[in-house]
Amino acid sequence: MNIVTPGPFGRNAGTEQVSFHRTELQPILSLYGRMVAAGEWRDYGISSLRDVAVFSVFRRTAENPLYRIEKRPRLRMKQGQYAVIGMEGQVLKRGNDLRQVLRVLERKLIRAVE
Repeated sequence: MNIVTPGPFGRNAGTEQVSFHRTELQPILSLYGRMVAAGEWRDYGISSLRDVAVFSVFRRTAENPLYRIEKRPRLRMKQGQYAVIGMEGQVLKRGNDLRQVLRVLERKLIRAVE
């Protein structure tokens, strides 16, 4: 399901934004909490833009994000609407199943805990 919210002040249907639904945020925040507990991540930011919703993960607040979890509904039928993107802009995993896409970061959690 694609959730679209109105733009600032609820005006103009053309200013709709892509956002994460709470069912999408649950697995993201669960992974985030485990990575914080492991001492790997410290902060996050969420952006809802016209074509993409982004959950950015930071080691420190003032840095560039370590990873970006993106939702691009327009790519749903092509490459998959979810992607994990690394610090250098490389796509680490892409697909339509958010939990499958997040597994690339789960592996990093396992290595961090060992």
